[in-house]
Formats: sequence, C-alpha cells, structure tokens
Amino acid sequence: MLLRQSDYIARAVIRDTAKYQRLIHRSYSTRATPFPSSTRRWHASRATHPTQPRWHQVAQTRGAKRKATLNLDDTPQGLVKSKALPDLDDDEPDYPPLLQQVRNNMLKFSHCVVLTRVGGFYELYFEHAEEFAPLLNLKKSKRKAVRGSKKPAVPMAGFPAYQLDRYLKILVQDLSKHVAISDEFLNDAPKRAKGEPQYNRRVSRIVTPGTLIDEHFMDPWENNYLLSIHVDPEALKKENAVKISPGSSSVSSVLNLPRTEVGLAWIDLSSGDFLTQSTDIASLPSVVARIKPREIVLDSIFEKEEHSRMVAILKEDGHIITFQDPSEQHLTVADWIPMLEDVVDDFDTEDFTTGEVAAGGSLLHYVKHQLLGSRTRLQAPIRHQTEDHMSIDKNSLRALEIRSTIRDGTYEGSLLHALKKTVTKSGTRLLTQRLSAPSLSLSTINDRLDLVEEMIEYPQLRQDVITLLGNTFDSVRLVTKFTVGRGDADDLMELSRTILTTGDIVNSLEEHSMLRNAMPVDAQNETTETRRRQCISSLRKRFELGSPLQLATRIHDAIDEEGLSEYHRREDDEAAEMEGLAQDVLGREAGEEDLKEMPKRIQPKPHMIAPSFKSATDGRDDVWIMKRTASPTLKRLHDTLDAMTENKVALEKELRQRLGAESLTLKWTPNLAHIAHVKGKDASRVTAHYPKSLSSSKSTRSFQIPEWTQLGAQLDETRFRIRTEEQRVLTDLREDVVQNLVKLRRNAAVLDELDVACAFGMLALEKNLVRPILNAGTSHNVVGGKHPVVEAGLSENGRKFAPNDCLLGDNERIWLITGPNMAGKSTYLRQNALISILAQTGSYVPAEYAEIGLVDKVFSRVGSADNLYQDQSTFMVEMLETAQILKEATPRSFVIMDEVGRGTTPEDGIAVGYACLHHLYHVNQCRTLFATHFHALTDMTKDFEKLGCYCNDVAEEPNGKFSYVHRLRKGVNRQSHALKVARVAGLPEDAIAIAAQVLQKLKPRVMPHGEGAGERPVLRRQATA
Repeated sequence: MLLRQSDYIARAVIRDTAKYQRLIHRSYSTRATPFPSSTRRWHASRATHPTQPRWHQVAQTRGAKRKATLNLDDTPQGLVKSKALPDLDDDEPDYPPLLQQVRNNMLKFSHCVVLTRVGGFYELYFEHAEEFAPLLNLKKSKRKAVRGSKKPAVPMAGFPAYQLDRYLKILVQDLSKHVAISDEFLNDAPKRAKGEPQYNRRVSRIVTPGTLIDEHFMDPWENNYLLSIHVDPEALKKENAVKISPGSSSVSSVLNLPRTEVGLAWIDLSSGDFLTQSTDIASLPSVVARIKPREIVLDSIFEKEEHSRMVAILKEDGHIITFQDPSEQHLTVADWIPMLEDVVDDFDTEDFTTGEVAAGGSLLHYVKHQLLGSRTRLQAPIRHQTEDHMSIDKNSLRALEIRSTIRDGTYEGSLLHALKKTVTKSGTRLLTQRLSAPSLSLSTINDRLDLVEEMIEYPQLRQDVITLLGNTFDSVRLVTKFTVGRGDADDLMELSRTILTTGDIVNSLEEHSMLRNAMPVDAQNETTETRRRQCISSLRKRFELGSPLQLATRIHDAIDEEGLSEYHRREDDEAAEMEGLAQDVLGREAGEEDLKEMPKRIQPKPHMIAPSFKSATDGRDDVWIMKRTASPTLKRLHDTLDAMTENKVALEKELRQRLGAESLTLKWTPNLAHIAHVKGKDASRVTAHYPKSLSSSKSTRSFQIPEWTQLGAQLDETRFRIRTEEQRVLTDLREDVVQNLVKLRRNAAVLDELDVACAFGMLALEKNLVRPILNAGTSHNVVGGKHPVVEAGLSENGRKFAPNDCLLGDNERIWLITGPNMAGKSTYLRQNALISILAQTGSYVPAEYAEIGLVDKVFSRVGSADNLYQDQSTFMVEMLETAQILKEATPRSFVIMDEVGRGTTPEDGIAVGYACLHHLYHVNQCRTLFATHFHALTDMTKDFEKLGCYCNDVAEEPNGKFSYVHRLRKGVNRQSHALKVARVAGLPEDAIAIAAQVLQKLKPRVMPHGEGAGERPVLRRQATA
C-alpha cells in the first residue's frame, strides 16, 4: 500500500515527461517482486481512456532531489481503467525433433509400418506401437513428448537393431505388411549450427513381401517373385471377348470372364531374374500358381467393384495383392534397359507383346519406388513361351502334390521332397522351376538326360562335382547384393571361394572330357555316344572364368579372414550386451509417470547406448578386416601406426622411470580421452609433477600428459585414415564384382544345371530308375511304373510298391478303370501323370521301360473339396475343374479324372460321367485315365473303339480275411467292397450289418439283354413295404 502511494506522489509532482518515464522504468526494474523479471517483457502502460489525465504517460528522467507538497484531493481515486494484457503464447511445439520426424514419415508412408532407427534400436511410435507391439511380443511403453509437458505421452516400443530381420519376418512374411525402414543420418555441422537436430531420420527403403533382397529370413530354396499383371479393363467386356479356345470353339473362360489377353512380368530381386509371359484370363490362375509369387501388383483401377471378380480369384489362392496408381508416363521396353545388367544380342524389343511391356513397365515402376533410389541390376528379360513348356494347371499342381502336400500344404511328402538330392540352394530353385514347367523341346530334354546318364555311368565325376558344389555359396543372390550396395566383406569372401571352386569344377570337367575322347566309340550306338560326349564339353564352354578368377585373387589378397572372424566375434559380444540393455533403455525412455509405479530396486539404470553412426576411432583394440598389403596406402599407414605404437611403449617406459610409478599406464577412455592412469602408492608420487587430476579415488588417479595427448591424437588420425582406406578398397572390390556381374551369373546358372544333373543321377541309382524315351507322338507306354513318393513312403516302412503298366496310344486313348475302394486307382492315375512330368523335366523315371509322347498340358480332377467362401459346394468345385479340362485339353494333353459325378445322385453322376467320357473321346481326343465307381459307364461306352476297361481286385480268403490286388487287369470289377473298407476303418459291427442288409436290397438285378450276347446291368431299386 505504501509503495502504491509513493507512486501516486511521484506522478503528481513530476511534470517533465522524459524524467518521469525514466524513473518509472527504474522502479519496475529495481524493486523486489515475487516474479522473475525474465518471465514477461516490460511494456508501456496501455491506459488510453480519454477521461484519464495524461500525467501517467509522461516520460521521466532522474533529476536533483527536491521536496514537494501534494494535496490528496487532486490525486485520482479508484481503479485505473485500461485494456487487459494479451494472453501469453504458451503453445508448446507439437513434438520434439525425433517424434516429429517419426510423425512426418508415418504421414508420408501411410501404407507402411514405420520402423525408426534410434541409436542401437529400431522403434515404433504412436498408433503403430499400439497395434504392432502385441503382435511382435514387444513391451509397450510411453514416452513424454517434452519433459514437463501437459501433452499425453506417446506410445512406443522397440527392439535392438541387430534383431531387425527377426521382426521384419513377422511383419512382412507373416502379417503381409509393407515396412518403411527409417535410418538415421548424421547432419553436417552447418545444418546443426542452424538449429537442425543432430540426426536426420528418413526412410531409406520400403520392404514388401515381393521386394526382399538379402534378408536372412528369405527362403533360400525358393524364388521370391514379385508379379505384375496387366489386363485392359475394356477388353474384359463380353463384346470384346476372344471366341476361340484350344479345346473347343466358341466358349468363354472358365472364370466366367471374357477370354482376353493378359500380360505378365515377374522378377526376383534377390537373384535378378526377370521374365515375361502372355496368357489369357482362363489360364491366369494356373500361370500364377506356377510362378508362385510372394506379391502381385495390379493397377488401382481393379479396386473398383466392377473388377472385383478377378481380384477375388487371385485372393482366394492366398496371394498378396498391392494396388498401384499407374505411372504418368508408360514405360517402354527401352526404358527397362537402365535397370538391366547387360543388353545381350538376343534381346529383341519386338519380341514382347503390348501386355507384357505394360506389365514390365508397371513392375519396374513399383520396384523403383520401393527401393527409393537404390539401383538394381536385373538380368535381361526372358520371355516364357507357352509352346516351349508343359502346362500344369493349378489344380494339377495341388492334386499331384508337386511342391507341397494337399492335406497340410507342407514340403515333406511332396514330389519335390522325394526328388531333392541337390546340394546347393540355387540348384534346388532350378529343380523347382523345372518341375513346375517341364520342357516341350525334345533336344533340350535329351541334352538334360544325356548329362544325367553321364553322371550315372561315371561315379567319380559325379562325386567330385557334388563335393565341390558343396563348397560353393549362393552366388546368384550374393552378386545381387552388390548391385544395390549391400555386399560386405563376408559376401566377398564367399564369392571368392565360389569362383575358385568353380575353377576346380571346370578342371574336373576338362579332365573327364579328355578321358572320354580318348576312348573308342561304340559303333552300334555311335550317334548316341557322340552326343553324350559333347554334353560335358559344351557345358564346359559356357563357363567364363578369365576376369572372375582375377577378381577372386584380388579379394583373397585384400581381405584378412582372421581379422574378419575377430570382428564378428566382437559383434556377437556387443549384440549379447545390447540385448541385456534393451529393456532397460525402453524403461528409461518410458517417462517418469511409468517409472513411479516400478520398485526402485528394479528400476532401469541409465546406460550409454552407442549411436548407429560410429566414428572410425571408437575402440582401442584395433581389428582390421583388410590385409596390410591390400593397397600401398594401407601398407604405409600401418607402418606409421606401428611406429607410433612403439613410441607409445617407449613414452610409457620413460614416464615410469622418471616419475617412479611402475603402475603408470597410458590409455584411452570414452569420457576422458587420452590419459595416464596410476594406482596405489604411485598416485601420491605423481602429484608433484602433475597436480591436476581428471578423476581420482582412494587408490587410483587419472591425469593428462601433453606428450601422450599429442601422440594419441596422431594415433587416432592414423586409425581413421586406415579405416577410410579400408572402405575405399572395399568399394573398389564391390565395383569389380558389379563389372563381372554377367559372367558370374552365367557361371552360377551352369553350376545349377550340374547340381540338378548330379541329383537326378544319384536318385536314379538309389531308386533304380530308367531313362525314358521321348518322341513327338501321342503314346504313353510305361511298363512297371511306380509312384515316386508313395514308393518312398512304403520303403521306409519295409513295404513294397506294386508296379503297373500303362499303354495308351493309337489303339486305346482312354482307360476306364473300375475296382474296389483303397485298391490304388487314384495312386495309379497320379503316378502316370508324374512319370510324364519327370520325363520332360529331364529326369529318369520310376519304371522298367518308358516311351512317352510329348505332353503339352497335364490336367487332373481328383479328390474333393469345397469353397464355401466363394459359395461353391463340393460338386460345384468338381464341375468347375471338369469344365476347365473339357475346354482346354488338346490331343497332346494327358488327363486323369477320378470319380467324376460322385457329388450328386447316381443317375446324375452317371450322366455327367458319360458326358465327360464322350467329350474327351470325340472332341479333345487326348490320353485319359478315368477311374469311376459308376460301373454302368463301362457298358455305355462299349461303342468307343479306342477306350479300354481295366480294373483291380480284392483277394478274399476262406476265413474272411482279404487283401488288395493292386495290379491292373483288363476287364470290369463291379464290386467296390465299400463295407470292407468301413470295417477296417472301425465302423461298429451293428452299423456294418445294417449296411449289408440295405446293400443286398439295393443291388441291381441282372436282366438278359440280347440273344445270349451277355448281361447288361440295369439299375432298379427294390420296392419295400
């Protein structure tokens, strides 16, 4: 109150404006207030009411001390009217730099899960942490946006950076998510001086199921294909449909869509494979099933409702579909060239259809955006010609269990599992490709069979090649890593060993060729023998080892394997330590509110986590991955470092003698840099010489010595230069690999062919397989054929497989097979289809003799399944598969059909079965094995001259026991013996007795037909009272 009155008195007596203003400013700045002066800037009075006198607006200056009198009646009374002060701008920034960068990336890549690198961790924030932390089994925590902020804490979760592949596998492979990896990049000094954060975090790559390159969780035995499908939406309209089909005239596709051209392009970024194909809508599901892509790219127009049918067809087979907006400028074949490793002579841009070009352009556009500027080098595109390969439709791939089993979808129990004798990962991938698309070229098939026969007849060559192949690495995928700048020293060493081993393999092939040429030629088999001798020499000529061997030598002379092993050992130790710190760091960043709920004894202790960008001088124990002789500069720097190390030892010895401190050591620590350290009584002895301590305890003392500080700085500088030179040498080696890219990939392809040939040779010897004879006819003559998978399963249990013959040709194109349940009809059907596939793959076959005409398509209708999601019953699925066979089969096709029509009434089933046989006989005219329990069909098709009836039986003993006779015989078996199977399955005897009574009543009566010409069954049900 007194203070306020004194202000009033001062205002009244002072008339000079300038003096008053200075005085009032002084009173604001000097008098004590309960608020710090820095909280709000001083402002002039805002009282501007017109009725107020102007005295309080007069500026004031300090003058001489004087006395004044004041009449209190002249002073204004009451509150001084003025405008209120504006509100302070207390808005906080949205987030600190780290969280703001994360939020920006999440907005920019809204279709991705964003993983952000923070020091030694990758972290999830905001809604991504909420959604995916439980799925990844990560501890979810919260982080305050700013210390003391009123904003809600931000959810977060994280894991150590070395576990990135583990969590990418869950997100990309298991959850089919797109993941944006945001790495941290150190900002330079000028940017940090302008107020930018120390690290800039930006997305360096987007990982999707189809764009994996070198991730450790990739399946090494399978290709990782990314497929692009181009369909002109206008062509899907019925008025634009193609009317001609190979199997019949004037039909629409089995997918209830107009038959129109579809362009396909697919790549494997991990190996550089690039392929294209043109097909139609009807064949699309089967082609996609053969390719088996990990991800399919479609134009965004197919998200619309009118095109949902095609998308649903692809999704029902479990394919992952990504929709992409079309590029503003359509890529032509010429635009592909910058992404290719080399443009070879046979690369003709005119060979590709419009659909293939559009699909390839869309595919490369997608890859370019996912790699975010990283350049890849693909192989020149190969056009998959339909007329050069056997077509195996999607139902046959599944029913014949070529790559996986029907029941569990597992690899074990499949044909691929039974045949896999390959020793390399890339060889297994080639084997899978050949089984999915066998060749239709007689010369190609015979070349493959010649190589297999050579490996069988010369076991020493086969064993040498297999042993050497076991020492190679997956060079196809190794070299691809270098094209995107990811290959490291380990990859270089593996590539070097593979190249040197390839040289040994070539030497073995040359030695074998010389020995073979020295042998006399058998006059009786001169043509065959001459062709076989050429197979090894032609394979040898395909190797290119000139510059690759020089590259391998340079790699071997540059990289220090022992140093590299030590480097990895230390990495493993750091990873183990980092794993222990992971939860502590997450707890430390969780925020004070979360930590309050934790007991003090288990609250995390702070640890220093090294950033992801380390200086070249971290760590005092030097581990070098390059040999000293890798470059002249490196040798000179190492000599300098050795001299400096000797100087350090000499300085340390001198200081010990001069100071009388035997415990003195010269060392480096992260916090104190280059220091001298003593302990015990020596701590007091050095105080007189170096009184200033950097750190000390009861028994130790650390201090600086100028000589050691200077020498240590020189050591750091030399280490930095060595690591820089090592990186330069490593970069040069990477560039050398890229320059040899084409040759390395071609050599790897030849190694894969050798691997498959050796595997088929081993298999033929173990399973006693025979070389098939292939021709351009339409016969299928197999004597003593076996099912390769079933036989392997029986042999493991000590049982033998009953072989069977199959003689399809001009005399009998269709075999109609009857017989009891469980007698092996389905196995017989499948084994003959598999024998055709194996023969055209280039393998020996499980038979005593096999002469097979080339098969262009294999179809199968076996087993039963429904598709309730698509509102398709078991019978509907059966009819869809049957419709595709009748529409697509050609005279060169091989068809197996098992129990067609069983999903409906006997009358309808017989009608459908007869219609299928009639169409296959008169229209498709293809080789067919047709198994049925509708015995009436055997009588209804007696007029089909080129249809033969065959059956198997049950052998019954007097005591009631029975056994199956799996060998087929000519004739008809009208007994299915279903009750015997039911009894073996464990059906109650009461139920079996009732079934026997009913069966007896339902048995058809045998009516005479004709004049003793035979008996014809007529289906009549007995009337019951």
